[in-house]
Amino acid sequence: MKILALETSAVACSVALCEDEKLLAQFFQNNGLTHSVTLMPMCQAMLDGCGVKLEDVDVIAVAAGPGSFTGLRIGVAAAKGLAWPGDKPCAGVSTLEAMAWTVAHMEGAEICAVMDARRNQVYNARFAAVDGAPVRLTPDRAISLAQLGEELKNSGKPQIIVGDGAGLCYNNLNGCGPEFRMAPPHLRLQTAWGVARAALEQARAGTLTTAQNLAPDYHRLSQAERERLERERTQKRAETAATTK
Repeated sequence: MKILALETSAVACSVALCEDEKLLAQFFQNNGLTHSVTLMPMCQAMLDGCGVKLEDVDVIAVAAGPGSFTGLRIGVAAAKGLAWPGDKPCAGVSTLEAMAWTVAHMEGAEICAVMDARRNQVYNARFAAVDGAPVRLTPDRAISLAQLGEELKNSGKPQIIVGDGAGLCYNNLNGCGPEFRMAPPHLRLQTAWGVARAALEQARAGTLTTAQNLAPDYHRLSQAERERLERERTQKRAETAATTK
């Protein structure tokens, strides 16, 4: 089974082509250029370099969230566009689970996948590394650094921190209890290989989706949406106060 995977959830951008567990090719770019400019040329160059046509691909996979709102929209839109003409099945993969796959070989430790969510929060999920695969300990969530620190302290197990929020997590929580280690730099950031590997598990479980149903999973409202709701609540309070005078 050939899987074409896209990863645009944060600053780094990558694409990968896998055949089952085998990585055939991966293009990775972390220079701050806009994903809308770099993603499709990277994808086309990779397929051309492998001598593979889009028709030869069985599954289109993408990191569907959490992550940058703009980045997720770009990745999901690209995946839908690649899948739709050939009616190919799709996999919308948890960004955090995909990250955990890159360090799942580190037996004996728990994997703490983190992305900076701003406002003293991180997007996080925790996993156990078991027989080379990540086993979930928590769902994906937005959680405060203080709450996460308390949770890890209660765990008492060594933690491998992975993701673009690893430095933030390490600097704020190191010393809270368990042993903290950041994943090596070449395994720390989100990669399309992790997306492909998580997508393979979905294919095996029969939980793939269609291009029509593929959608981002933001895990919380955007800042613009939060500000709009706050304005609406403020206006409603003002209207209520005016009617009770």
